[in-house]
Amino acid sequence: MTKVFVDGSSGTTGLRIFERLQSRKDIEFLTLSEERRKDTNARKDALNSADVAILCLPDLAAVEAVSLVENASTALIDTSTAHRTNASWVYGFSELGLKSRIAASKRVANPGCHASGFVALISPLVKSGILDANSLLSCFSLTGYTGGGKAMIAEYESALGEATFKEMSNLPLPLASPRVYALAQSHKHIPEMKKVCGLFHAPLFFPAVAPFACGMEVCVGLFGEQVKGGVKAVSECLAEFYGDGGVVRFVKSEQNFLSANEFGGSDAMQICVFGSDERMSLVARFDNLGKGASGAAVQNLNILTGVDETTGLNL
Repeated sequence: MTKVFVDGSSGTTGLRIFERLQSRKDIEFLTLSEERRKDTNARKDALNSADVAILCLPDLAAVEAVSLVENASTALIDTSTAHRTNASWVYGFSELGLKSRIAASKRVANPGCHASGFVALISPLVKSGILDANSLLSCFSLTGYTGGGKAMIAEYESALGEATFKEMSNLPLPLASPRVYALAQSHKHIPEMKKVCGLFHAPLFFPAVAPFACGMEVCVGLFGEQVKGGVKAVSECLAEFYGDGGVVRFVKSEQNFLSANEFGGSDAMQICVFGSDERMSLVARFDNLGKGASGAAVQNLNILTGVDETTGLNL
């Protein structure tokens, strides 16, 4: 039985990980009481007693947690931003051909939510040579408010009160409409997006939060002169890379409207390509707390422990 410790289990990501793992018979949870969960010595003991520790902490606290691990056999999955561009850590997106490296690693950096959609769309195109690594790219990403952590969740849910999520007229401005943020182009996912995709230039990135709880829609537009082979080559590359039956799956779609929260509650990711040889739209849809956070962490845990990587996932 695998001993698992979730450091930061009271946060949104940690709670969702517990939800996915609580019925598992192959896992023994190491837990700390409310009084001890912030005690450094208690956390150190739990971290070093675990086969796998999942860090659901702010960046600085995650770095501190890593420093507390002295047991060489303890594997770490870090859901913070702290180690995603660190060459000593494996990037935890198995679909990018990284499954064997994750399985052999003791340090796995869980991808960021926005970044997951971007790298899923762009990395295969760069690797195949269809898209030049020197390309200048722009990305728009719409997320549910649970992606903003406890403070943002409290902001929206306190404003909603007892209203249903359909009664958005009860939300005060500006919460009633989508809000673009990080306009200074300093979002913490940008370095990860650039490095993992092997790009020479960081993309322009426009994240937006909207008044729904869970779901994410990441969109990247490409001009025909940026790619080799046009929209057909792009579609065929992504279809071959992911197939249609895994956690990440390519789907042919002719819809004119795509809902950003359609995958709320799912751990899957859907990849679609639209447009023509002149201009094309690449879209990734998933749950910001599923494949964008907690679901991805469980998938990485499964790979580390040698069970089927989809075990316990909602696909």
